[in-house]
Amino acid sequence: AGAASAATAPNKKPAMDQNPAFKAMGLPRLRLPSRNWLIFLSITGSIAGAITYDRWQTRRVKQKWCDLVSHLAEEPLSSHHMPRRLTIYLAAPPADGLRSAREHFTNYIKPILVAGGMDWDVVEGRREGDVRFKTAERVRRKRKRGGEGEVLSEEEREKAFVVDMLREKAGTTEYPGVAGDLVIGRHAWKEYLRGLHEGWLGPPDAPPKLEETGVVDELDSAAHRPGQASLGDAAVKGAVNVIEANTPGSAQSEDHPSDVSDAQKEEEEEKPKPRHPPPYILPSAYASAQLSPSTPETIGPSAPIRFPHILGIRNTPIRVYRFLNRRYLADAVGRDVAAAVLASSYRPYTHVAQKDEDSAPGVERTVPEQTQVLAHEEKEWWKTVREPRKEHEESVWIEEVVLDERLAARMRKFELSGEDEVRARRIA
Repeated sequence: AGAASAATAPNKKPAMDQNPAFKAMGLPRLRLPSRNWLIFLSITGSIAGAITYDRWQTRRVKQKWCDLVSHLAEEPLSSHHMPRRLTIYLAAPPADGLRSAREHFTNYIKPILVAGGMDWDVVEGRREGDVRFKTAERVRRKRKRGGEGEVLSEEEREKAFVVDMLREKAGTTEYPGVAGDLVIGRHAWKEYLRGLHEGWLGPPDAPPKLEETGVVDELDSAAHRPGQASLGDAAVKGAVNVIEANTPGSAQSEDHPSDVSDAQKEEEEEKPKPRHPPPYILPSAYASAQLSPSTPETIGPSAPIRFPHILGIRNTPIRVYRFLNRRYLADAVGRDVAAAVLASSYRPYTHVAQKDEDSAPGVERTVPEQTQVLAHEEKEWWKTVREPRKEHEESVWIEEVVLDERLAARMRKFELSGEDEVRARRIA
């Protein structure tokens, strides 16, 4: 029986002998990995290859735009002229911190500025409204420097413009050409526009408080502003006050007015204060405001820089796709930054077509181009941005863009000229 079972058993193939040369060197027998190892190595190898390829292409794209502007750094500069200086408007994206915006600037914008030998000032905003206030302050400072507003004494003038006066005494002047602004992201663009209008249309000095003068803008009191309390909220508060006044406890509070005043003072102290003073002029007053006589014929030029920023676990596939395709973002941002650094061509902002949601499907209306710049980024903002604001917070991001035609017609936008386009293709 044992011989029969041995005869019926399949014959095993003899193991192949190892290569004598490999065996002499002490190398193990080479064989294919198992099925599970093949799956693991193929997945990890594909991901690593995609990341490596994207980084390599991103470096190539950055180097292309750096090479396009590198000749500017070799041009001689007079010792009596300051280098050309761009202004960078940078703000923390909605529902996130300033670090991501700084990394975006460092990775995609700063290398091109350095390659072109540019100098720059950075206007940063950590909270909503910071860029708006700082932009308006820069404009108001220019107007005061030109003689507008309250007359300052010689001592106050030296204190306010000490750097400018030192440069004048040394014979140092600003760069004779155009400067330019780089605005990073839709949220910073909205505040940038609001700050320009507030600076050039509003008063150069802080107006008196509305509580002191008793002046109330009827248009703004009647219209509800997004993110702010409405008239219904005020009516509810008034009804609550009436009910509290008719309760028995109110009579006791009348007997001790000092206790009530102390409680009110404590509430006022605990109440958070706004980060900045209120705007000197509201959007509803743009049309009736007088334009500053020192307004330049050309404002900017400016270059809106895209800043894609999306949050949420549900958007993980989109974030992974963008992480593996950063070369396209580097190319788009590099083109806009190179156009601003070269400053060889800029054009007025025009009008673009926009779908009218209130009309029939397919009907479009014409709106200023500034209102639609980077408008697609608003769809990716985190949902908490659209929640009602507190009393001490601003709501520039969720409000509609309001433009004054006098200022909108003076704004210019950087763009690459035809010659620069040909040079960029030749470098690539």
